[in-house]
Amino acid sequence: MTHRIEAARASDAAALGRVLLRAWLETYPDEAAGIDEAWIREHRGASATAEGAAQWRAFIEDAALRPDELFCRVVRSGSGVVGFLCGRRDEAVTLGPMYLLGEARGRGVGQRLMGEFLAWAGGAEIRLWVTAYNAGAVRFYERHGFARTGERELWRGRLPNVRMVRDAVPRPAAPGHPRV
Repeated sequence: MTHRIEAARASDAAALGRVLLRAWLETYPDEAAGIDEAWIREHRGASATAEGAAQWRAFIEDAALRPDELFCRVVRSGSGVVGFLCGRRDEAVTLGPMYLLGEARGRGVGQRLMGEFLAWAGGAEIRLWVTAYNAGAVRFYERHGFARTGERELWRGRLPNVRMVRDAVPRPAAPGHPRV
């Protein structure tokens, strides 16, 4: 199956909310952390509602107007949107959210999506939060140059997250010009 990566469109807003909820249901249930389907629906279910779609639509429209500050790409397949990656540039670049449904994983799609994000970030330091027990995501980010900082948070009192950072990549000096 072919997976295309494209800039998100306002008409994708509801799909992003549904993908986010489905990815959480596929990825985050953890008995030890007390995270089950009911907890996920309570804390992330709103993303798949009309209100959640309106919030996604506003972000997507802002990203189209401010492409240097906001990033949002979707992954499309024959079945519709199967993943996305968004980010923002403030004092630092923040990656997230990034989700791929199970049907899109293991096919190089995440690698391509990350490549587009890293090109957009342009060598700036990038920060993200990742769920501590999502070992596959942690390894994925490590392969792309991210390292754990030791900073932790407990999202909504239950979901254990760790901070990861990819250091800024110095830009090469132009020929004849020293790097400053």
